[in-house]
Amino acid sequence: MRTESTNPSLNPGGYSPRSHQRPWLSYGAGRVWAKRLFNLSGPVIVILWLIMIGLVIWKIHYTDKDGIGGLAGETSNIQAFDSGWMEVFLKGEKVGWCVNHISPVQDNYLVEQEIVLALNLAGKSSVVNSVTRCVVGHQLELKNFSFKMTSGAVQFQASGKVENNRMSIETGDGRARRTGIIQMTETPMATPVMSHFFKNRQIQVGQSFSFPVFDPSTMAQEPMTAKVSGIDRLTINGIDYDAFRLEARMLGKNLKSWLDRDGNVLKEEGFMGFTLFRSSAERARQGIAGGKKGDLYEMAGVRVKKGIQAADSLNYLKINIKGLEEGGFYPGFLNGGRQKFQGGVLEIVKEDMLESAGFSIPYNSCSIEMNPFVKPELGIQSDAGQIIEKARDIADNTTDPIVASRRLLNWVYENIEKRPVIVVPSALEVLKTRTGDCNEHATLLTALLRAVGIPARMCAGLVYMRGMFYYHAWCEIYLGQWVSADPTFNQMPADVSHIRLTTGGTDRQVAIIGLVDRIGLEIVEYH
Repeated sequence: MRTESTNPSLNPGGYSPRSHQRPWLSYGAGRVWAKRLFNLSGPVIVILWLIMIGLVIWKIHYTDKDGIGGLAGETSNIQAFDSGWMEVFLKGEKVGWCVNHISPVQDNYLVEQEIVLALNLAGKSSVVNSVTRCVVGHQLELKNFSFKMTSGAVQFQASGKVENNRMSIETGDGRARRTGIIQMTETPMATPVMSHFFKNRQIQVGQSFSFPVFDPSTMAQEPMTAKVSGIDRLTINGIDYDAFRLEARMLGKNLKSWLDRDGNVLKEEGFMGFTLFRSSAERARQGIAGGKKGDLYEMAGVRVKKGIQAADSLNYLKINIKGLEEGGFYPGFLNGGRQKFQGGVLEIVKEDMLESAGFSIPYNSCSIEMNPFVKPELGIQSDAGQIIEKARDIADNTTDPIVASRRLLNWVYENIEKRPVIVVPSALEVLKTRTGDCNEHATLLTALLRAVGIPARMCAGLVYMRGMFYYHAWCEIYLGQWVSADPTFNQMPADVSHIRLTTGGTDRQVAIIGLVDRIGLEIVEYH
């Protein structure tokens, strides 16, 4: 049975009535939803797509149709400056371009890749620019790199150097700079080199390539296998080609690339309708529509036949979920805390807020399980002086973790401008720019909570709005039990239309990629 209620007494979340008086409610009806959608995580889909284009991979190996291995350790065939331009389309509309240069420099090669995308996010054009520069050896092994992603006034940057199977990583700049070391079993290869890797090589149908991808912007590794599966006839910009078709699967998604006889990349198909075509420098940078036709939020959203009334007042939601296995998603992520998943059915029960968390700030525990949720990590710089100072100022000397959590949640909600940005989130950057969507809100709140000694973690999943579920990010705070908290909507606990798919930062959110365009939801019951 489906029951509905808008009675505030049925919402034991404890957040103030002011939380319902969101600033966008003064807009006309048509602008209400557009403004609210700025809070959602459509941009994370673009970030993950850029990650899938790649930055670094381990050494590549392949096996041909006769089972004979080769290529690993070969010297590159690149003799002089080479360049490749691509036009980027989304659902048939041109939204950007990509260029990849490689040139000999003394005993090495310099590889430079730039990607520019103009996308429609909630009716507003947003531009994202990413630049990667790598120095690689003659076997295309990575020696050092720099990576920068910019969206409006917000940016993320990382750099690294490889020595003796150790990669030293540095993110941010100035007072936001962070360093770390990653141990590797093999010297990696730079992925922007891949468009040059096949140049002048004898490609044959039946060959397969296998390599795990590593991305220093997320510290994530994922396996990927590509097979030369056939030859297709392509026409690109009026030119006909007999092209080798490479098919790959990564993060639950099927990817395709086409190469000409000389190993030049002619076409690439990603997910959600992203497609790249070979072009020229002049043509690639012309005619960008800026995402006028398709809204990325709408494209990534999950439609449902029967909607939900007054979602933010609900205590219980029961929903059927399909498409998890096809998307390569581990269903076990859906279990735990307020969520129970069994036999394709997910039940969510809103948490009860306890009168006491059972501990005083700072949280002290010898539990190995809880250690990751009180320490700083990439993008969550809870040990930075600026974060600690701001967190203590907001918490105002209280030792009650429930009181402090509400103060920090309210501050982030009230002080961070809700605007879509397409960068890898960084708490220090958000504190500086006071701008961002749900990922920025959740990242900053997580850092502030940890800075005062309250365990916290990021969550990513879906939230219901206007007849659809949209990709979204929020937090969970440990207050004697894990309690959901949404700093974008100022909810603690968050309403039950928040479907948690995974916990953790961008490195864990890549698990969601396989669900885009595949997951199906059917609302069974709510009250």
